Amino acid sequence: MIFPTIQFKATNVHMEGKWKDQATEKLSALTKFLGNQTDVSCQVEFERMTAHQSGDVCRVEVNLYANGKMFRADALEHTFENAIDVVRKELERELSKAHQKHDTLIKRGRRKIKEMLRFGRY
Repeated sequence: MIFPTIQFKATNVHMEGKWKDQATEKLSALTKFLGNQTDVSCQVEFERMTAHQSGDVCRVEVNLYANGKMFRADALEHTFENAIDVVRKELERELSKAHQKHDTLIKRGRRKIKEMLRFGRY
């Protein structure tokens, strides 16, 4: 599956092409968790916090809609590059957790069916 087109939004900052490229590259690594899903959309927002003069002033927010579920991550860092890395790790953790939960439910169902077939006949 090819990662879907990403909608970018910039707030209080001029959008640079390198941020778009880096976000696209980092988020495309999440396709292994999405499988063959077709209804996937992604929104990325870059924001520079105006109330700060120092500290964490760059914010990146990602909303990923996959299979009727929303996965959301945001990060506040010194640079947009670091924030993109943090957001990708957080989304990867959320997608991995959802994937494992789905697999666990399938295995539990298989176990129940096998148990009913084995002991239900008597």
